[in-house]
Amino acid sequence: MTSTYPPHSVERDQWILAQRPPRESLDPRRPYAFLVERECSATRELVSVATIFLTNRECPWHCLMCDLWRNTLIETVPAGAIPEQIDYALSQLPSARQVKLYNSGSFFDRNAIPTEDYPAIATRVSNFERTIVESHPSLLKENCLRFRDLVPNQLEVAMGLETVHPEILDRLNKRMTLDQFSIAAEYLHSNEIDLRAFILVQPPFMKTDEALYWTERSLDFAFECGATAATLIPTRAGNGAMEALARHGEFTPPRLDVVESAASYGIGLKQGRVFVDLWDLRTISAACRNCHARRIERLQKMNLGQCILAPVDCENCGGRS
Repeated sequence: MTSTYPPHSVERDQWILAQRPPRESLDPRRPYAFLVERECSATRELVSVATIFLTNRECPWHCLMCDLWRNTLIETVPAGAIPEQIDYALSQLPSARQVKLYNSGSFFDRNAIPTEDYPAIATRVSNFERTIVESHPSLLKENCLRFRDLVPNQLEVAMGLETVHPEILDRLNKRMTLDQFSIAAEYLHSNEIDLRAFILVQPPFMKTDEALYWTERSLDFAFECGATAATLIPTRAGNGAMEALARHGEFTPPRLDVVESAASYGIGLKQGRVFVDLWDLRTISAACRNCHARRIERLQKMNLGQCILAPVDCENCGGRS
């Protein structure tokens, strides 16, 4: 198997799969993780959000940067397993106002979430004011509307925009164009479903000095498409493929100052909420040890308050690492 990234989709799938470490061993009747955290709502309230990471069959797409497959199964879960997972998580968690049902792929993939479970799932989220799921744009069809009609609260769908850099978006193996994203966004809007966009900060093949520019353009595009929220995800290694690219100089994690500047730009647009995914950020960005923790704390406060805070002063690096 060649160690350089192939130019065509079928070869890319094979290459990506060949780089993978083993996946985790999971119970199909238990979520692989769950938590409650605070988030700034669309009305600028701080609300509690329960996030349940559902265990289900792997997404059919093999995106180059994705490491979520590690917590997936190779077979479809039996009917009733997803509602059982939700029951288990909610029995362990404190009460919350909103719920995220994230499934390491697409909620509307019938091989991941059995459609016969939709009514039972809707019943279990009925006490929340908002239900947030994730999906590939190509799967926003009748199953999306069916689930919307079942849930008695506001439905929100998170879609991975990733980047508006056209050549790099194609190389991510997502099998999605910007036009497809825009059409899917309009479909959600016309059906009164809110949109959240996931944006990568410095995806593979992107130069460090271009990362901020393309993140800003991606934020612009997301809000032009009607997104009510955008989450900036600092691109990380951990799936085998990214490490292989890094060895060939084709992937470098983003610097923390790029992430900070992108967050400030997005919040400053005042077109929707902008969050930075802080998960594992301490190991992604090789920032200055003197100020790293304080800068992450600043980003956390910006996430919650949706306001731009003064940069952290650092006599060691000047806050530019």
